[in-house]
Amino acid sequence: MHIDLSGKTALITASTAGIGLAIAKGLAASGAHVIINGRNDASLRRGMQALRDAVPEAEADGVTADLSDAEGVEALIDGLGGRTVDILINNAGIYNPQDFFETDDATWERYWQVNVMSGVRLSRALMPGMVQRGWGRVVFISSESARNIPADMIHYGVTKTAQLAVSRGLAKRVAGSGVTVNAVLPGPTLSDGFIAMLQDEITRTGKSLDEAGRDFVMSHRPSSVIQRPATPEEVANLVVYVASPQASATSGAALRVDGGVIDDIV
Repeated sequence: MHIDLSGKTALITASTAGIGLAIAKGLAASGAHVIINGRNDASLRRGMQALRDAVPEAEADGVTADLSDAEGVEALIDGLGGRTVDILINNAGIYNPQDFFETDDATWERYWQVNVMSGVRLSRALMPGMVQRGWGRVVFISSESARNIPADMIHYGVTKTAQLAVSRGLAKRVAGSGVTVNAVLPGPTLSDGFIAMLQDEITRTGKSLDEAGRDFVMSHRPSSVIQRPATPEEVANLVVYVASPQASATSGAALRVDGGVIDDIV
């Protein structure tokens, strides 16, 4: 299968590192003009350099914007300068374990704004143009936690489940338009945040990153079929396919790249 996204412009939020950067690299390598996004200028510069190092021929731009509120999303839209966006990857998200009884309203609101409303606002702004042109791809990067709610991150799990509802509903809203909307559900993934979480264990035990990652998965997600974390590139491979012309019959789906953590057959 040859995926050719020449002539398409893709916006990937929170894409200066981890899964978002891997998606940007994959889309750029497939010929898309990519627009990456970071919360500050320094992270954006690092992300742009990493993208160009990996894909020297990449056509790429960057926009600095913090998507934790409506003003930040508006700043991102303004930073596009009126450019057409054909592919929207809603990757912005935050997570951190915290007990339900210690999670205050402000934390719930912060997670809702970043994890849910950033994608809602960008989809509302950019999808009408896709529908008018008769082609578009919108992907919400959710999580296996959307279906496997973690007891220590209920606030996070709720927002990831909400993304599935938004994705499915939007797919039905634009049915028959040539625009597809899907959610992708990663499991434990060797993102920068996940690696940082493992550093104490690596320092304390002398384990390698691979060993610490496998041990974490088997301890916290023992239902994993691959019995290890995925790489950001493995997640990105699915996203690039979903964003491609070849995925034209896939819409309204919750697509798992969780290593088999969710223990069911559908």
